[in-house]
This record gives sequence, structure tokens and C-alpha cells, in this order.
Amino acid sequence: MKQIGRSLLILVLAGLTSGLALAGEREECTTAVITGGATADGRPVLWKNRDTDSLSNKVVLVREKPYDYLAVVNAGQPSGRIVWGGLNAAGFAIINSVAYNLPGAAGGSADLEGHVMADALRRCATADDFEEYLRANLGGGLGCQTNFCVIDAQGGAAIFETHNQGYKRLEAAESPGKCLLNTNFSRSGAADEGAGYLRFDRESALFGAVPAGTLTHDFVLQTAARDLGHALLRHPDPADWKKLPSDRPEWIHAERTIDRGATACAMVIHGVKPGEDPRYATLWIILGEPVCSIAVPLWVAAGDTPAELSAGAAAPIYAEARRLQEQLRPLKGADRHEYLDLRRLDNRDGTGWLPANRKVEQSTLAEAAQLLAGRPTPERLAEFERAAAARALAALRQVP
Repeated sequence: MKQIGRSLLILVLAGLTSGLALAGEREECTTAVITGGATADGRPVLWKNRDTDSLSNKVVLVREKPYDYLAVVNAGQPSGRIVWGGLNAAGFAIINSVAYNLPGAAGGSADLEGHVMADALRRCATADDFEEYLRANLGGGLGCQTNFCVIDAQGGAAIFETHNQGYKRLEAAESPGKCLLNTNFSRSGAADEGAGYLRFDRESALFGAVPAGTLTHDFVLQTAARDLGHALLRHPDPADWKKLPSDRPEWIHAERTIDRGATACAMVIHGVKPGEDPRYATLWIILGEPVCSIAVPLWVAAGDTPAELSAGAAAPIYAEARRLQEQLRPLKGADRHEYLDLRRLDNRDGTGWLPANRKVEQSTLAEAAQLLAGRPTPERLAEFERAAAARALAALRQVP
């Protein structure tokens, strides 16, 4: 791959105003890079719960050369030139989490991770391509202090702990369980600095309870992304939520949990095995706080994303998820907003919305697996994702 610093600079200049607007936000995300050796079907999985001040997100298709790509973006930046996670036509996928214990800008650029991921999605086919990209662009203009997490269609699965002057590549296949979990610190940075250690401890416990070689993207979507457990405190187990009374609040402190009020979306990329057609790599998106929303599958080959995920000032699915979030977290103020009312999710009278929403999602997961087994055409993929998005939105609108 040729030197591409010039093209990156063009992207940076084009989005400079937007990039500066993001500088004051604190991104705190929960991620996982899972190799095919850790999963039940032998396919890699990439996961990010995106925690940010920019809660209104969309998913758009960007038509580019050499690769078109699906991009998770802020609703106010729908061009797809600033990306917070995505998947391209080659089966290459990338996400990030800010690593607060890596060196900062030190006089160079900062907060440009979204530009880098957009540039990588349009150019890179493999993890090795992305490493070459980083080597070509290291320096004060890179603008990164982050963990870039990638998978590809050739079996690549890695984290690149990156700052302006360097990076360290960690291979998921060489880690215990062939899976790398992370939040907002880098292993190459100073210990106990950074952020997100309680979330890291919690996700480690969740993944550690799954027998080796049996992880699935279903587990990540339905369990890990929506987890409201705490690494240190005793929160009610989801199995016990059905025992909660419906006529009075059941408050838990949900600020150091994986599912948070600041979680704008969850994205799970279910990749392909080496030798399989990369068109069948799937980006599953839950717009809004995960316990308030429903996952929808998307494919690059399907073309433009459904209106439910991309249209208007706020995507319709996000708007409905936000409505439910207001019921779940009705308290306002600097500290009260950190608490949620569990009985809104489930209770003994059956008026919580989560069981019904999970059933809709489970049906979509099962139907998508059957669809992909038949090697569908791009037209069939487009038909399916439109139907899945419409079904998700209809289910959310049915919640009072």
C-alpha cells in the first residue's frame, strides 16, 4: 500500500470543524475482538458498545473506491467521513475505544480516530493493510489515542494500541481464549491508568463463563451488550427481574455497567471464514441504549441502509429507543440520571418491554442465519434487512 498521509490530510481538513466539535466529548466504550477459534461457527466477531455524548447515531452506506462500506456515524455527520465503527465490501471491519493511558497529542493533532477509521474502511482489506496504513501515517498529524480493533475475511483479528508516535499490535489468536476484551485503557500503557476497569472486569466475567470455543454473536448482542451487572456490587440477576413488582420503581446504579445511559449504540460485526464470500459478513446494529432497542442486520452488498436506521434528523429506531430510555431513566440531574428503573424492563405483571423485544430479535437472528446459509443475492439481502428494520421499529412503537 502506498503512502497515504496526503489523502488522510485531505479528509482531516474536510472535517476539521466537526472534529473540533468532538474534542470535548469523553468516549468510553466496551469492546471485544473474537477470533474464529473462539466461536461456535468458526467465524470472527467484533463488538463495540459505543458510549458517547453524541447519543443520536445512524448507519449509512458510503460508496467509495476501492471499497464501499457501512458506517456508524453521529446523526449530524451522515456523510460517513467520520466513522465510529464499520464494515467494508472486502470483509474488513474496524471499531475503536479511546485509550486514556496512552500518550496524548503532545502538540500534535487529536481526536481524529473517526477520520482514520473512515479512511481505513475505504482502503483496507486486511489487518495487515491497516498496519501498513498506520506505519505510513504515524506522526503529529495522525490524531489518535486509541485502541483500533479489526477483523478481516482472511482470519485476521487484532487490536492496534495507537498514539501519534507509535502503536502496538496485539493478536487475538495469541490471547487466552483467542479473544481480546477491552474498554478504555491499553495493555501497553501504564497500569491502573486510563478508564473502564470495572466494565472490563464485568465483561471478563461474562465471557469467562462461556465454555471455550462456543462464543456466538447472539451472545454478544443479547447478553453482553445489554448487561446491567456490576463488577463489585450485587445487582438483581436478569432471571429475577420477572419477580419485580410493577407498581414501584426498582432502582439500580447503572453508570459503571456495560449497558449505560451514555451508550449510543451497540455494533456487532459477524465476519466470515477464510475462503468464504465477504459479502456475507454482517453488521448488526442496535441503535440507542441496547436494553431499549432491537438489533437489525446489515450487509454492504445490500446497498443503502433502511430508512429506519438512517432517515431524518434522528433515525426512527433511535427516536423510539430514546423514548423508552426516558422511561427507564426518568431522573434528571448530575447524579440522579445514573440510576435506572429495572421494572421497566421486566416485572411479575409482564409489563416490561425487554422480553418481547428480545423475542423479535431472536426471530431475526434465526432467520438471518437461515438466509445466509442459502448464499442469498444482494437483492435478497436488501429485502431482508428492510423487513428486519421495519419489524424492529414496529415492535418498539408498540411499547406504551
